[in-house]
Amino acid sequence: MTELIETKSPDGVLVSSDAGTPSAFLGDSAPPAGAGQPDPWAAPLADLEFPAVLELVAARAAGPLGAASIRARRPLSDPAPVREELLRVEQLARLARAGRGVVAEAVPDAAAIFARLRVSGSVLDGQELLALRRTLTAARLVVGELRRVAADAPQVAPLEAPLPAKPLEKRLEQSLDDDGAVRDSASPALAAARSDIRTGRERLVQKLEQLLRAVGGEGGVTLRDGRYVIPVPRDLRSRPDGIIHGESASGATLYLEPAAAISLGNAMREAEARATREELKVLRDLSELLRPHVAELRALHQMCVAVDDLAARAKWAVEMDGYLPELAAAPCEVRIMNGRHPLLLAAEPPDRRAAERPVTVVPFDLSLVAGERTILLSGPNTGGKSVLLKAAGLAVALAQSGIIPPVGPGSLLPVCRRIFSDIGDRQSIAASLSTFSAHVTLLREILDHADEGSLVLLDEIGSGTDPAEGAALAAAALVALTRRGALTIATTHLGALKRLATSTPGIVNASLQFDAATLRPTYLLVKGVPGRSYGLAIARRLGVREDVLAEAEAQVPDAERSLDALLAQVEGRERDLAERERELRLRLETAEAHAAGLAAQAEAQEIRDATLRRREKDAERAAREQARTYLLEAREQVEAAIAKAGTAGDDSAREARRAVEQAAAEAAGALRAMDDLERRLGGSAARRLEAGTRVRLQSGTTGRVLEVRSDDKVVVGVGSLKLVLESGTLTPLAAEPPSRRAAEPSPREPTEATSFEIDLRGLTGDEAEQTVLAALDAAVLAEQPYLRIIHGKGTGVVRDRVQLVLRRDRRVKSHAFAPASQGGTGVTVAEFTA
Repeated sequence: MTELIETKSPDGVLVSSDAGTPSAFLGDSAPPAGAGQPDPWAAPLADLEFPAVLELVAARAAGPLGAASIRARRPLSDPAPVREELLRVEQLARLARAGRGVVAEAVPDAAAIFARLRVSGSVLDGQELLALRRTLTAARLVVGELRRVAADAPQVAPLEAPLPAKPLEKRLEQSLDDDGAVRDSASPALAAARSDIRTGRERLVQKLEQLLRAVGGEGGVTLRDGRYVIPVPRDLRSRPDGIIHGESASGATLYLEPAAAISLGNAMREAEARATREELKVLRDLSELLRPHVAELRALHQMCVAVDDLAARAKWAVEMDGYLPELAAAPCEVRIMNGRHPLLLAAEPPDRRAAERPVTVVPFDLSLVAGERTILLSGPNTGGKSVLLKAAGLAVALAQSGIIPPVGPGSLLPVCRRIFSDIGDRQSIAASLSTFSAHVTLLREILDHADEGSLVLLDEIGSGTDPAEGAALAAAALVALTRRGALTIATTHLGALKRLATSTPGIVNASLQFDAATLRPTYLLVKGVPGRSYGLAIARRLGVREDVLAEAEAQVPDAERSLDALLAQVEGRERDLAERERELRLRLETAEAHAAGLAAQAEAQEIRDATLRRREKDAERAAREQARTYLLEAREQVEAAIAKAGTAGDDSAREARRAVEQAAAEAAGALRAMDDLERRLGGSAARRLEAGTRVRLQSGTTGRVLEVRSDDKVVVGVGSLKLVLESGTLTPLAAEPPSRRAAEPSPREPTEATSFEIDLRGLTGDEAEQTVLAALDAAVLAEQPYLRIIHGKGTGVVRDRVQLVLRRDRRVKSHAFAPASQGGTGVTVAEFTA
């Protein structure tokens, strides 16, 4: 039994510990345990397989330090920092689900480098400086990522550490290559020394090759003891003077540095020594440059590790489909929705169909409402009780460690001050402990320390001894823990414990369903109903002889047999209810499908109606075109009648007049028919009219709506007049282009009140032509002697178009500009044929 409490380290950092012994910093590496000192977290977290789950999370880290930080995580008992840490993970997980997750960067281990850099006068080597350069590069990338998600992840933004000036990083890049070697560009003196080395080496090798050819030696220039030499035979008579630096394995060849090349070799060695001094000077200068920034560098390094840790936890939460749970300090209600064991999820293949033995993880919903503190799980072996027990404990431990567990939305988890566990066989030959003795020892420790802020996990409580005595001891322990308010989850096969929930407030039964027909577990949790063990049924399925099974059934106590029969009835009723629920769900789905079909039919009908309306509009356009054609034909008839009247006598004039009136009547009838069609297709005109709408009056004049009244009356502006008309007598026209409306705030077309004069100012040439033609038609029908056309002076485009129309129209007897006092060249007066 291990007791989890929270203390503070000497520097004030919250840590979790066992009896005051520091265990691990949240988000940092755990302090090393003393020699022979056991890990204080081993007992409760090993029972839950917590380290194995941490390994799964650590595998998502970008670097080894981030992975080590995850492995060192331990539960904290203060809800505030736990809630803040989980919120950070949730914000990054939400971004990751949207494809905008944070990309972490791995950094090298630099703890020893920071320690050396703090020592005054110390000089870092190239590899150590390279590690710091990589830390700066990674930190700059991580800071960019944090700033990118700052708006969507405000809890993550405070992790950002300040970056040093960019020249510091550039100086390191300029001085070191990717292998940690000092570059020539680190200093001019170093570049000159290395240039001398290269030049001296070339001259020395050329000299040696020349001497080797002179003596007729074989082979090439080589190195011995850091000096360039040539191989010469030992018995060579013309061997040049020099220093022998060695011989071959056979002794037949000597490696000679000729005297003629010694000065060149010395010069090269001097250049090498100078280059070494310059390299050391560069390393010293870089170390001194970085020393004032050691605190910043350490903070940046910790930031990179923390972000790697955080990003890995967010990635794991997304992969496990875990969601942020609500947290509350124990004692509180517990609600685990869609809970799953993370190790089972890791074993579940991505494509179960491709697996030889498909693994399906069945989620569970576990809840303890107010007043319920103990849940007693029962059911057959291999039914999943121990897995559910560990999954519930892992959900609490992971959440308190800053890791979102694989639970669904709406989960509520307690933040417990202490965790106690008794899971598995505790037998120890070395400690002279039997299975039962080991369980009792742990039970005693739990009863001594557990309180309302504790989570207690007990697997197969009361086992390992006489069932009656074991059940009595287990019942007393569960009652004591429940009265203290400890959150307790226990599993059992003992029938006597299944009746405990009926007599002890705060204890509830639960079971994992078992298919009685196939004798296979379904792993579905049912609260409020104890489970049957199915021991004899499983034995029968496995082939145990019937006579033995009959004898065993006879030995079962009557109370156990009655309880088993009662549970069988409850399970049968549960199956019946489940079947009825399935049927009701099927009916509901059928009804929903029928409703969806009706909705689809309604949508199809709407589409048909829209098609019909479109066809009606097409018919309306066709009717408009037909009416327009008819009006044009009528105008041609009028013009022909007028021409005939000009060449004939009175009888012919009367006949022409009758033809004109008949054509005008037919045109008016066509217009009324067209208006009736528009009202029939479009409904009430008043519903489609609004201020600013262009309309045509029954007389053919166009105007613009100024006001729509509630009494189905409409105020229409025609030129400078305002007319109050019935909405049914108006026909809405197509909207004009914005440029036309801006140029012409109000139409100035001929009306009965202003039929002797029209105003064309502001119209285009085409618009003016159509207006003049309409005005000529109206003036002729009204038997007006003349028509004043105001076109303005302007550029002359409208004036010229008016003149052209008047010259072509045979109904116009003459036309001329008005007198200067009446508008001059800005007004044209047209007189009609009598």
